[in-house]
Amino acid sequence: MDVKSPVVVVLGTGGTIAGTGSGPDDVGYQAAQLSVEQLLQAVPGLHGVALETRQVAQIDSKDMGWAVWQALAKQIQLALLRDEVGAVVITHGTDTLEETAYLLHCLLDIDKPVVLTAAMRAATSAQADGPRNLRDAVRVAELAASEGLAGVVAVMAGVLWSGHAVRKAHTWHIDAFDGGGVEPLGRVGDNGAVVFDRPWPSPGRVGWSCLDVAEPPRVEIVTSHAGADGVVVEALLAQAQQLSFGLAGLVVAGTGHGTVHQGLARALQKAEDQGVRVWRSSRVARGGVLPREGDHWQAAGALTAAQARVALMLELLGCPVGGMKD
Repeated sequence: MDVKSPVVVVLGTGGTIAGTGSGPDDVGYQAAQLSVEQLLQAVPGLHGVALETRQVAQIDSKDMGWAVWQALAKQIQLALLRDEVGAVVITHGTDTLEETAYLLHCLLDIDKPVVLTAAMRAATSAQADGPRNLRDAVRVAELAASEGLAGVVAVMAGVLWSGHAVRKAHTWHIDAFDGGGVEPLGRVGDNGAVVFDRPWPSPGRVGWSCLDVAEPPRVEIVTSHAGADGVVVEALLAQAQQLSFGLAGLVVAGTGHGTVHQGLARALQKAEDQGVRVWRSSRVARGGVLPREGDHWQAAGALTAAQARVALMLELLGCPVGGMKD
């Protein structure tokens, strides 16, 4: 008796991978124009794969937010709880992919794989990378499902990255992503052959219920730099009092190993005295911020400032993620 291949559900959210322009160049395109169904029609090499599609959102990922994350999480749950579904693939924009990937890594509590992919060139570009990336993502998802792997990964330019570590490292290169010092999990060849070089990351298992609030705690990112006097933090505190939006947390993208200008530090202390949680990350691309004796504010480990913001939001919701040094 033939054994049916596991279904791969492809969820679309928009992004450059679904973008179109008036010509084959790489400028002047508009993101999030094509449906995920249309994207799959342009992908060669998927004959025989059992695919389903859902359009969760149609946005430029710079506009990603809580409501879309909620909708995406709901569709992931609905898909992965079905016995016949082996994996989920998500098409996403590149700008906030590292935040979505990290969030899903933290929340995933089902022992099945979730694979994100994106593109650096619009679908109408002469150098469109979306079809290859989407093919690779589906192939990775299919193989991972067949091998019983669980966790969140991203596939870009033939390289697999852990969901907790992936980040955008170049503004326009085709191979724009890396792992911030974490090695790739594997690669996909030109012929679609997938090789896993390292173990997949274990799901965070925090649980999807963490998203069951209308609005998340407000957490903002501030940057330390030469001459940082804390005025931005003071303005945030004043605005929070005036509008009652409840500033709950601040993530500092610090210099070097998470150091903070003394002027900014004074303002951060004032914020903390008013009940605002403060975490330190680094504006440096690799290395992160590890905890050291005598630290006053919590170190965000290897997370980027944007990922640390997600982690702090979850902690303030009562869903601490741990493992920030991964």
